[in-house]
Amino acid sequence: MYITPTSESIAALIGRGLTGPVRMLNLLRFRDEADYSASPGLAPDEPISGAEAYAIYSAHTIPLLTNVGGKVIFVGDGGPLLVGPPDVVWDQVLIVEYPTIDAFLAMTQDARYAAGAGHRSAALADSRLLPMQ
Repeated sequence: MYITPTSESIAALIGRGLTGPVRMLNLLRFRDEADYSASPGLAPDEPISGAEAYAIYSAHTIPLLTNVGGKVIFVGDGGPLLVGPPDVVWDQVLIVEYPTIDAFLAMTQDARYAAGAGHRSAALADSRLLPMQ
């Protein structure tokens, strides 16, 4: 299970020395029911699905993404892999573009982002994030 970057993965990303626009491929697997145990202050009054929690996260994050010059390029339904383990299924796929790695880091370190990031953690059973250039 992988939900958030580690300090080591962030250091490795910075160490790649990427310049110019960077696209982030997001592979997302949602929980059946969102788990707000790590962020109880964000929990809705009634249980919601992981997909619904991710929609809340997206609505919270897209204005912050826009503020750093980023944009969502693609959102689509996932499914089983064509090449890969037959039991691996991703519910949703996103491609997000940032003008630079610094813009990505600025957004993720913004206190306003942190205020809603718990919706992402509550939503996801597993994820992958691949920076591409």
